[in-house]
Amino acid sequence: MSLIKRQTLFTLTAALFFIASAQAQQQQIDYNTVEIKTNKIGDNLYTLEGAGGTISALTGPDGIFLVDSQFAPLTDKLVAALKKISNQPIRYLVNTHVHGDHTGGNENFAKQGAILFSRDQLRARLANPNPAPDGTPGKPAPAKALPVITYDNQVTLHINNEEVRLIPIRVAHTDGDTLVQFTKQDALATGDYFRSTGYPVVDLTNGGTLRGILDGLGATIGRAGPKTKIIPGHGPITDRNGLIAARDLILAARDKISPLVAQGKTVEEVLALNPTKEFDAKVDGVTPQSTERFVRWLYTEIKNGKS
Repeated sequence: MSLIKRQTLFTLTAALFFIASAQAQQQQIDYNTVEIKTNKIGDNLYTLEGAGGTISALTGPDGIFLVDSQFAPLTDKLVAALKKISNQPIRYLVNTHVHGDHTGGNENFAKQGAILFSRDQLRARLANPNPAPDGTPGKPAPAKALPVITYDNQVTLHINNEEVRLIPIRVAHTDGDTLVQFTKQDALATGDYFRSTGYPVVDLTNGGTLRGILDGLGATIGRAGPKTKIIPGHGPITDRNGLIAARDLILAARDKISPLVAQGKTVEEVLALNPTKEFDAKVDGVTPQSTERFVRWLYTEIKNGKS
């Protein structure tokens, strides 16, 4: 088998594992039992947790600005939670990346009048999604779910007495990631290129890369001060030290796996050696699935010479 074919096979295998894992998680959710938890983290900045990615909400007289939309079946619950913190309409919504637990409610919020923002690449992937693991063509998002304002350079919104910066993070978790900076609140919402629970995740089928996520974490660390609130895509709010720990974890795990790849071991042999054993106790929310996904991703990137 040629080198190119082997690299393609490694990448495809890891990517299909990621897609299958994400679909299995979504199928397990009972939306009727999900409760929305609202946390106030600034003068007029909140987070909403339900199922899927964490939402950030900036309130004020200019209307509500949302970061991500979770799953579609949760929209009514999210709207009810937002009405408890603001009597203003939802006017703006930005997607941090393409995954359904962050974009699933787009159509519902758009129908309520929200203007959708995203990277150019994210909109393209919603409109032309990847096929399912079994080869079934992906289902394009409804027209109303597609962002109407797209960008590939920094955009700044001046709303609710805040300067909100939409900052592209290149090819990290996906190829359409955005960092949202609330400058006066001293808060950064990262989407899924940074999680404070479980191992880091990269979606190779949607353009994510090892080098990109390291660069993205580095850029975010550079923007964070000692008191900056870091709002991850999943997990508890943390600080700059949490970002540094995530970056250092990836580097340490890469250095553990690289020699094994160089020895010619298969990914199954590497998994059997449990290369993340020493890190498991240091990472909150570790599951066998997240560990396997993390190792498979690193193995694939290293094997393909992208480390």
